[in-house]
Amino acid sequence: MTATDPALTALAQGWCALSLLHGRIEAHIERALQTRHGLSVREYSLLDVLSRQHDGEGGHLQMRQVADAVVLSQSATTRLVTRLEDRGLLSRYLCPTDRRGIYTNVSEAGLRLLEEARPTNDAALREALDDAAANPELAPLVRVVESAGAPA
Repeated sequence: MTATDPALTALAQGWCALSLLHGRIEAHIERALQTRHGLSVREYSLLDVLSRQHDGEGGHLQMRQVADAVVLSQSATTRLVTRLEDRGLLSRYLCPTDRRGIYTNVSEAGLRLLEEARPTNDAALREALDDAAANPELAPLVRVVESAGAPA
């Protein structure tokens, strides 16, 4: 294969289109969440992931799992948790069965903010996808995104 191989060129173009779609969606949601709720996309994602925890077996996430879920490094996730904790949106406590473990829960204020922000997030996502669908280069990717969450 050479650098001008059509298969590599197509692959690179596909990656660029996917990256473009992601960037546009994230920027659109970011503007909406910041304007209406003072939240970044990452903050919203963290609140959303943590709000889905439960007290049953395996119901609480370790920091590494949280980092994977919000697509950040562990250190960036820890800083994000600290910022939201400082705002009163999260709280941390020791794991009752393993004193080395620390769990993070969404506070009542965090849950209220998340519920207020969820319709904004969902509407901004829909708007961004609709805008992208008008671009022939991005339309096939939009269809894939829309079908990814559909029941089988």
